[in-house]
Amino acid sequence: MTRISTNLLLIFFGIFFGKGTAHAQFGIGQELGAIAGPVAFLSDYGERWSLETNASNIGAGVGIVHYMNFAYSADCNCYTTDSYFNDHFKIRSEIDFHKTELRHRGHVAGKNNENGERLRGMIGSTQVFEIGAHLEWYPLSIRDYTAFVYPFSPFASLGASFVSYKPDAYSTLGPLEENLFPTFQDGLDFERGSTWSVAMGLGTRYKIGRFSDLVFIGQWRYYLNDWVDGLNHNQPQNKANDVIFWGAVGYIYYLNF
Repeated sequence: MTRISTNLLLIFFGIFFGKGTAHAQFGIGQELGAIAGPVAFLSDYGERWSLETNASNIGAGVGIVHYMNFAYSADCNCYTTDSYFNDHFKIRSEIDFHKTELRHRGHVAGKNNENGERLRGMIGSTQVFEIGAHLEWYPLSIRDYTAFVYPFSPFASLGASFVSYKPDAYSTLGPLEENLFPTFQDGLDFERGSTWSVAMGLGTRYKIGRFSDLVFIGQWRYYLNDWVDGLNHNQPQNKANDVIFWGAVGYIYYLNF
């Protein structure tokens, strides 16, 4: 983990789990939970929009999530002043880790020649750590949902994260540098790196108890460089930075309600 990501992690825990937190002083409601689910990695391995490629390049992700719930005040164990923002928005802070094994699929990799064999023999992976914040908008009233008026509470989210990543690759044919597809000769970097991501998501809460919810969320995350998978080759098929789609399910507990 880089020094920057370590410092951000310490700040995260200091803010949300320390006794003297700023939002605790203001009495904002808090929620804590965990999420997990499959990650589809759209990268420079294989053909980006190929169903075969996307179906094979799937990893797994886990995360710890913390929510600031403005509809509730911990100071008085009561709802806050009714306003649109308080009743329809939450801030989600998140620490995530996901890992994906990457393989080349598609037309070129399927050819029965030397280059096709080199592509099929190249196996990559990337480990990604992210820490960030997301603004969630709930079209239905958060107060009504908390009071069991309806069991589901859909939402949309927009956010950004600091990203630390470590890609790797090898060849089943022998040393990677001796069995590399020609296009990749000047487009490899397996050093640990960092960047930022922007995310958009859709999901829903499902109430299972007075102080607990299930959450279902699908997120698109776009990375601001193209080295997260370790490949960045200058070819027509490499027109976009790395992207993931993460479908996750989780459990949320209301801490001070």
